[in-house]
Amino acid sequence: MLRPRTIGAICLCFVLMTALAFGATPDRQRSPYESAIATARGELWKAINSGKCASATAAITVDGKVVYGEGFGMANREKGIPVGRTTLFNIGSISKVHVAAAVMLLVDDGKVSLDKPVTDYLREFTMADERYRKITVRMLLNHVSGIPGTEALNSFGFEYDDDVKRETIETLARAQLKHEPGAMTVYCNDGFTLAEMIVERVSGTKYIDFLDRRIFKRLGLKNTGMGVGEIRGKPAAAYYEPGTGRIHPLEVLSVLGAGGLSATAEDLCRFADAFSAENRLLKKASLAEMRKAQPSAFHGKLRNPTMSFGLGWDMTGLPKYDAAGIQVLAKTGGTGNYSSMLVTAPDQKISVAVIGAGMESGAPKIALDILDALLVARKLIPREEKPVVIPPAAQKFPPEHLSFAGYYANEAKLGQVVFEADKNCATLYGFKEREKAPAASFVYSDGYYRDGKGVRCYFARVGEETYLVNSSFGGIDTIMMQKVKPLEKPQSLRIDMDGKIWLRRNSPAFDGVMAVGSHFVRSLLYKDLPGYVSFQGIKRIDSPAFAGMPFDAVRDQTELTLFEKNGATWAWISDLLYSPAESAAALKAGENSVAIGLDGHSEWLVANEDVVLSFAKPQRGRIIVFSADDTVTYDSALDTGDVFAAGGSYIEAAGRANDVFTVKARPAATEGGK
Repeated sequence: MLRPRTIGAICLCFVLMTALAFGATPDRQRSPYESAIATARGELWKAINSGKCASATAAITVDGKVVYGEGFGMANREKGIPVGRTTLFNIGSISKVHVAAAVMLLVDDGKVSLDKPVTDYLREFTMADERYRKITVRMLLNHVSGIPGTEALNSFGFEYDDDVKRETIETLARAQLKHEPGAMTVYCNDGFTLAEMIVERVSGTKYIDFLDRRIFKRLGLKNTGMGVGEIRGKPAAAYYEPGTGRIHPLEVLSVLGAGGLSATAEDLCRFADAFSAENRLLKKASLAEMRKAQPSAFHGKLRNPTMSFGLGWDMTGLPKYDAAGIQVLAKTGGTGNYSSMLVTAPDQKISVAVIGAGMESGAPKIALDILDALLVARKLIPREEKPVVIPPAAQKFPPEHLSFAGYYANEAKLGQVVFEADKNCATLYGFKEREKAPAASFVYSDGYYRDGKGVRCYFARVGEETYLVNSSFGGIDTIMMQKVKPLEKPQSLRIDMDGKIWLRRNSPAFDGVMAVGSHFVRSLLYKDLPGYVSFQGIKRIDSPAFAGMPFDAVRDQTELTLFEKNGATWAWISDLLYSPAESAAALKAGENSVAIGLDGHSEWLVANEDVVLSFAKPQRGRIIVFSADDTVTYDSALDTGDVFAAGGSYIEAAGRANDVFTVKARPAATEGGK
């Protein structure tokens, strides 16, 4: 039994911890936040315990004061370091609000005009599509520029690389636009890299230094800065791979404006507080500009209020809050290793931030649930009961809907929509290479196609294009996929691309684990889609050496260019360089020496039989082993020791010019006899 003094000490400790979490000790002061805090704790621990994230943090500010901040899980399991209120996480695309604010500070200074062309500030910015001259600074910040999407080279990794800005300019110089500038809203990372460059060019200051001087110091953001892999002397939450528990190197995103900052949840809330009416950052006109919806011409052509970007913000309102007269600003963020959500009701002076080490943390939903709990406690919105989902009764769909059947695609996936008139339903099939399997089934009911789990969607024909639109999130419409149009005169590329394996050659050794899937890819042709090739997404073949972007409303599209090198046909996919698998040298029994050339390109070997491999590499070099079906079986950024490689496996050596690697191969058959 515990002694009374011990019990008293435990109780005092509990009171102190509660005070830290709630921001105040009296019951009457903390009671408005109890339900919100309970929501945060319940949902974040659920995410961690389910393996969806390794750790997390959350914070709430009210009236400019932190009323709640807490860390969950372990920042470093090996060292036994828990996540605290000052533990840093990468915040991904929430960084876009920071660069938008930086641009608006320059607007306040009279040095930048939102509606002037980008070329007024970045003379080196060009594109193959002459319409690029119409792109304004505003169009970069509200995603209507038409720029293809994300320059991937060196963006995600374990080291900061300032060359990413030069590489972005070089990539865009040979790229087309998806659509007329201003015509559509399509999420675009590269626009924010250009915005970062504008800040540097106009201010004459490194971007991170500008943020520090004009935003961080002014708002008291002591725990916001470069990605967690670049910040020294501060605690950072490591990412642990679900299932395996392998720790990843601390992540760095070199595209600071698009998604490269780190922060604590409390710092994010303090930053969001600057967008209240009592802001301490921008002039009133600039504040109003950042807070207002920035819809494109396409915005009003869908059924329901579509997601309307602000400047940097993903959402400038949601129907549920709009109905109560409450403006809500929100921005999500996601990297290879972290996910985040920042949401603020600026006029109510309430901000919420949630960050998780894991892409499946559920941060956006959790942050909105916390906000709901706060607003309900203040009687600003009614409490919502979880709706009872009743399987929809199938109704006869209009016969003209049969014309919506066909292939659809987004930036990552190809699908096929098949209608069954006798069941009044539509099935969306997904593809793994050419293997087709049902992904979702919908019945027609009350003008929508519904899956019985709360998801509803519809088909929209706008002009000559057809879109599959998701209308499930708060009554807001978002484009899921766009229909692949049959071509009247399909063309073919000059080489057979069907089932062809390609090996990426410009892979930096510090490439993020998320990007490794781009190192070993297979191009495909589909017999029912003549004139198209699948190679890092569906592309329309425009000539024997070029395949362009087929869609206007799909983010992160790329173009394919074939060219001759060393007697073989190589490929550019946007900024990614590929050689055919035949370029890989055969792995020899015993010791293999692999040298990186002056171009810095990765070198590849192929194992023709089952072997056990061991490696010696430069300190900053990297070895990755892929099975014949493109599964990564070994990555020196995560793994140590020897590895079994089945016949048909490929070995990539990535490093710097003149780096030398040693790959030793011994027959796998001898291993079992030991």
